[in-house]
Amino acid sequence: MIERGGELPVTRQAEFLGLSRSSVYYVARPLPERDLVLMRRLDELHLAHPFLGSRKLAEQLQREGHPVGRRHVRTLMRRMGIETIFRRPRTSLPAREATIYPYRLGDVKIERPNQVWASDITYLPMAHGFLYLAAIIDVYSRKVLAWRLSNTLTADFCVEALNEALGTYGAPEMFNTDQGAQFTSEEWIETLKAAGVAISMDGKGRWIDNVFIERLWRSVKYEEVYLHGYASGTEARARLKEYFAFYNARRTHQSHEYLTPDEVYFGVQPPRLAKAA
Repeated sequence: MIERGGELPVTRQAEFLGLSRSSVYYVARPLPERDLVLMRRLDELHLAHPFLGSRKLAEQLQREGHPVGRRHVRTLMRRMGIETIFRRPRTSLPAREATIYPYRLGDVKIERPNQVWASDITYLPMAHGFLYLAAIIDVYSRKVLAWRLSNTLTADFCVEALNEALGTYGAPEMFNTDQGAQFTSEEWIETLKAAGVAISMDGKGRWIDNVFIERLWRSVKYEEVYLHGYASGTEARARLKEYFAFYNARRTHQSHEYLTPDEVYFGVQPPRLAKAA
């Protein structure tokens, strides 16, 4: 947003944007390699056992030879954007003064494409650092409609993915997310309202409400991310672009009688070999 070397001095640009000058010049310090190793392992443990809290995760890491305490594990979990799955008063933090929408999928039978879309964000480990991945899926077909990578947990990269999905596939009847700040932000909500989409949000502590995109994260990480230590964001984008093309067009799903997401979404039946008599 700040243009260095532009006609206006950086100080004046900061004033127009309501930013402090010190924040403009601040350069974030990279995380220690030890923390990156811990975060990678925490991501694996959380994906396999999402019910484990910071205390048990710390104990598990200690068993594996990592000298780490519960407070540090909790700090890393906050940075990664992961939370233990169980009921508690505040499962996710909405944007300030945000309107929370009710969960609308309780009695809804999802039986066609573009009936319900869903979105979420996940932590993405790399060889030396990490990114956040946001994706939008069609719940009926499991098709990944759009995705974006970011190095911060702001709303803008989620809105970019949303605009791409809406522009490419039209508007769904309903959109379901959790109550995170990205999905309760004004930019996200207003984009959905302008498209005439009914908004649904998970109940607090109800991870099952968005279970289909949680299954996507498991596939992405075990079939792609964990197999490669991305050296840069450029490499991550290139490999994920290949993976999502494979996921949509060639990866079959048992729940859809071994059709691909594209085949289900577009209603295309693949040629079948005649069964032997």
